[in-house]
Amino acid sequence: MRPARLCAACGHLFLARPQVPKQRFCSAAACQRERRRRWQKQHLRADTDYRDNQARARTRWAHGHPGYWCSYRTSHPAYAERNRLLQQIRNDRRRAIAKVYASAPKTPLPSGTYVLQRASEDGIAKMDVWRVQIVMLPPPRAPSRADCKEMM
Repeated sequence: MRPARLCAACGHLFLARPQVPKQRFCSAAACQRERRRRWQKQHLRADTDYRDNQARARTRWAHGHPGYWCSYRTSHPAYAERNRLLQQIRNDRRRAIAKVYASAPKTPLPSGTYVLQRASEDGIAKMDVWRVQIVMLPPPRAPSRADCKEMM
């Protein structure tokens, strides 16, 4: 007799198939989709070759279907509106976080190496950063006699 097991997706009891000794998911379509989704997520996280192949396939598909997302948003206005609303919420959340670190200095910056990070007009800090060397120069002065060869 086959043992009854709990499905890892839906939690219902199911009878495992004898051909699959470590079966963890029942045969329901939703549970099989969940099994495949977990498999893909785990492989994207752990397998660099699989991740690279998936990235190349996505890029190739996007080049073959350049107008897909524009036409999808046009034909699904509720999706586009919801996405705009959720993006605005994400932007507001990021803006609040970024403002904690952004403050005007009370004194001029001293010479040194700094990390420069670009922020867009809406205040969202981008992920790419640059290391820059800032050197404070002394104020301009009139040349002295020692600076001019003709005067010597």
